Amino acid sequence: MDDKARAIVLELDAYRGELVRYCYRMLGSYAEAEDAAQQTLVRAWQNAGQFAGRSSLRSWVYRIATNVCLDALASGRRRALPMDLSGASDGSAPPGAPVDSTLWIDPLPGGDPAASAVTGESVRLAFVAALQHLPPKQRATLLLRDVLGFSAREVADLHGCTLASANSALQRARATLADRRDKADELGLPAPGGTQQVLAERYATAFSRYDMEKLGLLLHVDATLSLPPYAKWMQGVADIESWLTGPAIGCRGSRLVPTVANGSPAFGQYRPRTDGTGYEPWALQVLDFCGDRIESITAFRDTAFLFPLFGLPGYLSGEARLGVPT
Repeated sequence: MDDKARAIVLELDAYRGELVRYCYRMLGSYAEAEDAAQQTLVRAWQNAGQFAGRSSLRSWVYRIATNVCLDALASGRRRALPMDLSGASDGSAPPGAPVDSTLWIDPLPGGDPAASAVTGESVRLAFVAALQHLPPKQRATLLLRDVLGFSAREVADLHGCTLASANSALQRARATLADRRDKADELGLPAPGGTQQVLAERYATAFSRYDMEKLGLLLHVDATLSLPPYAKWMQGVADIESWLTGPAIGCRGSRLVPTVANGSPAFGQYRPRTDGTGYEPWALQVLDFCGDRIESITAFRDTAFLFPLFGLPGYLSGEARLGVPT
């Protein structure tokens, strides 16, 4: 390997973080995104000596990443959230059995809520879910142009297509997302980072005390609560309260440990153990915001996978006060 190739190899590793985020938006899975980013870098390292400099190094490595993701998406199966599968349901009914046959969207660890509020919805769960409805090449085109700031010419060269074709793909992708906004109104402007933090702290207090009145005041009138890997989801303050005071009453007295997911405030929820000795992992709650209200709560139940990934403890000690607000 000559000096030029060695310099390229050293520079490539600086792209790892943004490549993971790009691949996550493309694939909807953090684990798959990490694998795709690593595969991208390995291919780039192996071919560093062939980089001729006719495009920027960033364009070159994103061409590799895009091809890796398109190969991964070739099966045609897409990841989803519960609202992609069915309509909202009554909050008084139990969730039924987990839908293990569905490829669920995973949460993305970390991110800066303040920065995410400035840059917009690029890793918000609702945005990532909406992206999964785009054909893979349209998905890549929209991300490269509207999120990552590549020029139309760079995207056309990356895909090996004409400029007109790249622009057409972008227009179709934008139209599809705009249509989903109109139908679901899931992708409103996010709240400023400071507002998100205040709302999240108030939410944690209200949830820990199981104060339905204060909790209801924090929620958007059309707020949603979903529970992957269950297909059940609810919409509206009344149905969410009905769920929490009915089938989910065992969550009363839970403790919430703050973390960050998809650039938004999130919490590891620990539910009181039935024997009163401590608290057990129950869900990773990811909040999304619109204006000065909480727009959605996604409670991911796969704690065995997610809690270690987010650095959350596997158990909280202390005497659990069952059915009593903390």
